[in-house]
Amino acid sequence: MAGGKEPIEVRFRLFDGTDIGPTKYDPSTTVSALKEFILARWPQDKDIAPKTVNDLKLINAGRILENNQTLAESRVPVGEVPGGVITMHVVVRPPQADKNKKQLANSPKQNRCGCTIL
Repeated sequence: MAGGKEPIEVRFRLFDGTDIGPTKYDPSTTVSALKEFILARWPQDKDIAPKTVNDLKLINAGRILENNQTLAESRVPVGEVPGGVITMHVVVRPPQADKNKKQLANSPKQNRCGCTIL
């Protein structure tokens, strides 16, 4: 790798196993810019579709990537094949209904346990 300046080839794997890409990016490309690329190329036939870049999360090697990170900063060199394609997983945040927020805000607080013992 010549100083980390060579393009990085990335494929985005969606929740149903379909892919967007692979496409080559400059190492200085931010995660936010990658999310904009994904949003612009999101398949129209999907039932679940993000509305904004904030609805997307990118995961690389088990780590959730922050919007302000560059592609070079978010790389995990362990296990990468030189010149290979990096697969990042895309998670879509489910839409939150405003009705539920209003109901929760107006309802009296109850002691509820969200724990499950298996």
